[in-house]
Amino acid sequence: MPRISAASNAAQRAETQRRILTAFGELLFTHGLPGLTMTDVARHARIGRTAVYNYYADIEELLIAYALDETERFLVELRDSLASLENPVERLALYVRAQVADLSRRHLPPGPAMGAVLSPASFAKLADHVGELSLLLQDILRDGMAQGYLPEADITQLAQLIHGTLSSSAARGDGAGADPEAEARIARTVRFIQLGAGARFDDAGRPLRVSA
Repeated sequence: MPRISAASNAAQRAETQRRILTAFGELLFTHGLPGLTMTDVARHARIGRTAVYNYYADIEELLIAYALDETERFLVELRDSLASLENPVERLALYVRAQVADLSRRHLPPGPAMGAVLSPASFAKLADHVGELSLLLQDILRDGMAQGYLPEADITQLAQLIHGTLSSSAARGDGAGADPEAEARIARTVRFIQLGAGARFDDAGRPLRVSA
């Protein structure tokens, strides 16, 4: 019999893990977290239940792994997109747009629901990872103030206010973009947050410096 190489074995494990995470995310979206079991995930992923336990000890561990995976992939894509823009007000618009789109299609339960099902240690681990998003936003705001496109303000508090607005503005759905009003809502949210942060624009919609 041909021997399975280490590379092939690692690829197989990675593929199985991806199937588990994908199945878990789909079940979160269609059925929600309450009552979700490892057996449900295994059945949806079309693998044996024992195989799921080989990767994750329980639903909490699986939820954390899924949440970290989702957040990390979003961060990588967002950083790549932001690198293509120089103006901090335009970077803020891209950040807001990306966040609203992600929150509208994300399968993860909202923060309070996560806190109710996770141990304090697990929730703290997730909060640390998600905190990278806040730091990214704070960097954008800091650049805007340093370059004179935004007035001086408490950056931490402003970032918290923006994230609160984003969470309440996102219309959670299937993320397919079928809603013809979705783009208009996102555009209004983007401009509302930009103006709330103190950005100003000329008649052509280009950002203006508000201070020298």
